[in-house]
Amino acid sequence: MKKQSIKGLAFIAVAGSLVTSCDLLKDLDYTVTPDPLEMHGDSVRVKVDVTFPEKGIKKKVSAEINPSIASTQLKPLMVQGEKATGNGTVIQYKAGGKVTYTDVVPYKSDMEASALSVTGKVFKGTKEKEQLDVIRIADATIITPYLVNKDFRVIYEADQFKRVTEEKQFAQINYEKGKSNVRPAELKDKDIVELQNWLTKVQPNAKVNIKSIEIVGYASPEGEEDKNNTLSTDRSNTGKETVLGVAKKAKNDKAQTEIFSLKGSGEDYVGFKRELQASKFNEDEKNLILRVLEMYKDPVKREEEMRAMGKTFTQLDKDIFPLLRRSEIYVVYDLTGYSDEELKAISVSNPDSLKLEELLFTATLTNDLNEKLRLYQVAAKNFPQDHRAFNNIGAVYYEQNKLGEAKAQFEKANGMKDNAIAKNNLGAIAGVQGDRAKAKQLFGQANGAGAQVNYNKGILDIQDGKYASAVSNFGSEATFNKALAQLLNGDNAGATKTIDGSDDAESAQGYYLKAIAAKRDKKDAEATSNISKAAAKDASFGERATRDREFVTPVAVEKAAAAAADKK
Repeated sequence: MKKQSIKGLAFIAVAGSLVTSCDLLKDLDYTVTPDPLEMHGDSVRVKVDVTFPEKGIKKKVSAEINPSIASTQLKPLMVQGEKATGNGTVIQYKAGGKVTYTDVVPYKSDMEASALSVTGKVFKGTKEKEQLDVIRIADATIITPYLVNKDFRVIYEADQFKRVTEEKQFAQINYEKGKSNVRPAELKDKDIVELQNWLTKVQPNAKVNIKSIEIVGYASPEGEEDKNNTLSTDRSNTGKETVLGVAKKAKNDKAQTEIFSLKGSGEDYVGFKRELQASKFNEDEKNLILRVLEMYKDPVKREEEMRAMGKTFTQLDKDIFPLLRRSEIYVVYDLTGYSDEELKAISVSNPDSLKLEELLFTATLTNDLNEKLRLYQVAAKNFPQDHRAFNNIGAVYYEQNKLGEAKAQFEKANGMKDNAIAKNNLGAIAGVQGDRAKAKQLFGQANGAGAQVNYNKGILDIQDGKYASAVSNFGSEATFNKALAQLLNGDNAGATKTIDGSDDAESAQGYYLKAIAAKRDKKDAEATSNISKAAAKDASFGERATRDREFVTPVAVEKAAAAAADKK
């Protein structure tokens, strides 16, 4: 656009009269609020104060005044003189009067660069006497709310990846009845052999840091309680001696230091119940034994009653009690996982070897949507029970503008686990597709899922004409939509400040919004400058400005200017 034509906006004035005159109905004055008309919430509200001067309407005259905006006819205004018959508003002949007319109509696209006009008919009795000329009484229509970016935001499910995790290596030593010495055969058991092999393997591994070795000794619940308490403690001590010997063979220095934690837990009734439930005893026998355990809290009486079970006790002594005479060994260590670079390399060379959390985390290390998609698809294939990968596949599709594919993935994720994040994401799909009612419902169900939900609600607020609510929902983040909400809520300075602090400070739409703010503050030169900057980046904004009613001179101002010229 040429600079000359931008200055020539001046700012868009359309000639017209505000006075309707004929012999029977004359010198009516129309005051429209606001002028130009404005669209809010997809509707245009019209308010016109119609002033009748003294002797402006004959006593026996009635009139039908017909307002219209472009091709849309508004409801008629019926008025009549004091001696006319009908249902119109009565206007006194000598005094004149005022009628306030209101209507609300859905916005249509042809209303953008048009006018609010009136015409009508004048009657005397039932006979039409005169036809009123068509006159423009206000410009139409400001549609600035339609500048809203429908950039509804989706939410990625977070990974639970931890670079350093606490792990445990387990082994167990079993003992003979009433004894705490470790039999040589126990040292050849699979779990002790595996413990030695593990200690050998991790000795040179800097990613494994052994923190403590916890050994808990237990006794079976028969015999004297005091002796069993001592026995369990002795078993924890011999467990320590065994681990020290195993660690020495493994040449693991850390496992031979004073990092042991020993505990004698006495008679193991918790373990007894667990093993009993897993045993081959029938349900009646199990229930009888459990009732004895629950009924008698005194350990002496409890053992007495158990021994009184005869064969049942004998079977317990054979099958259950030997499992409880043990020491449990837990080597507690911190395991440092792969570095970012290692994860990225493995995700290409051998992605199937990665755990779910590693895959989800690795996807966050790249901005390449296709690479993100590949990683989430691997996660979904290898861990199909977890809904997060499917949600995140949908989020990538959404950012690639593949709405159908995105919706299918969000629905699948929500079907696997009803959750607020998927509800927000499905709401974003509905919002982009123009189903505001569905979007509003889904965002309501997504409360608490993240700041994205409130941002999305803010977009709907602008579309619904709830600008204060929109400002609140957009929060503290400086975005174009927040600036637009501030402007529509009457805060022109705040809107400009927000734009200048946002990514749109120098974008075409950013400059255009600043032009509107400047014009509303009557800073015409600044408005023209910002339109020029907007048009230089995107010519469509220069063309838009030529028809945008934000930049017209209101009819009321034209009327005042014309009146002042007449006086001269």
